[in-house]
Amino acid sequence: MKVLVIGGGAREHALCRSLSLDPDVTAVHCAPGNAGIGGTAQLHAVDALDGDAVARLAKELAADLVVVGPEAPLVAGVADAVRAVGIPCFGPSGEAAVLEGSKAFAKDVMAAAQVPTARSYVCTTPEEIDEALDAFGAPYVVKDDGLAAGKGVVVTDDLAAAREHALACDRVVIEEFLDGPEVSLFAVTDGETVVPLSPAQDFKRALDGDEGPNTGGMGAYSPLPWADPQLVDDVLETVLQPTVDELRRRGTLFSGLLYAGLAITSRGVRVIEFNARFGDPETQVVLARLLTPLGGLLLHAARGTLADAPPLRWRDEAAVTVVVASHNYPGTPRTGDPIEGLDEVAERDEPHAYVLHAGTRREGGDVVSAGGRVLSVTATGSDLREARQRAYEAVGRIRLDGSQYRTDIARRAAEV
Repeated sequence: MKVLVIGGGAREHALCRSLSLDPDVTAVHCAPGNAGIGGTAQLHAVDALDGDAVARLAKELAADLVVVGPEAPLVAGVADAVRAVGIPCFGPSGEAAVLEGSKAFAKDVMAAAQVPTARSYVCTTPEEIDEALDAFGAPYVVKDDGLAAGKGVVVTDDLAAAREHALACDRVVIEEFLDGPEVSLFAVTDGETVVPLSPAQDFKRALDGDEGPNTGGMGAYSPLPWADPQLVDDVLETVLQPTVDELRRRGTLFSGLLYAGLAITSRGVRVIEFNARFGDPETQVVLARLLTPLGGLLLHAARGTLADAPPLRWRDEAAVTVVVASHNYPGTPRTGDPIEGLDEVAERDEPHAYVLHAGTRREGGDVVSAGGRVLSVTATGSDLREARQRAYEAVGRIRLDGSQYRTDIARRAAEV
């Protein structure tokens, strides 16, 4: 089959890479892609938010499956436009993607489905904001209700900073702080059947030791040696399946990737947030471990036949990804800096370690930085210790002026 992937980040590079390894996939296309994806897929210039343009491209290519990567096109209804021309699409409808597009809507769905989550208030006025902040106290958890590219959440002990962020949002969700480690669990669903993937953990803070500002994610690892072996089954029963069932009860079929951000608290598992697409950088490590051909799995979900898909198979290996970010990230990033060492990684580290491009572009014969998160260096190994070592060895070969990365990704888990 021919597959068209929409998006241009490291998540989409990971998707294209895994799709290219599926023996049933004969061609991989990506729009708009990036400098790295161009080595795996044929690139096309298209506005990812323009559903009609995406649908036209899919028809021109005679695509058998379209996979929409980022959240903004999903909320904009790109998947609806593709399905309207008769092409299977992996990704929820614009109506269903509101589960990520509005945190207040997600809270309402969770309440109806009896899904465990943090207590919260939805606020639209300064008075409501002050009352909510006072009710919960520090640490303050303040979330922009709408899409914010992974940067809409502030967790702080500083009341003034919490209030400033809340006032900058049109509508804001203020909730109780959830203690305990965080886990990302993806599930593929066709709106009825739900198939969970392997859990991962990502690192949101910019600096070692979980210091610094929140980012879109600075690294991830999978599996989780410290997690309860029953975690996935329990979350499927108490979170994933009830959420999909509640949306279907409301007449909104959620077909695509349901991403549950979880906190393993002293009172049990609680949902921090839902996303309506693969997460970045967790996708990089989850797909590195998936043995089941990806194209067939996503096509089953898009066609509504997920119950007929074979059970998932996983590599015994562990995977670690380390994000190399540009100067000043997560502030306004510096772009246009040349990236060196990519060929060296390909020659010396593959297939155990490889580079997935996020914010890159080509300028003449050079690859240069073009965003905040520039690269995801991903490695596998017999355990997290070996995967971690391979990832950081590959990172050490890359040269990008002013770049930054965390040195403690998966360190604690590797010692378990």
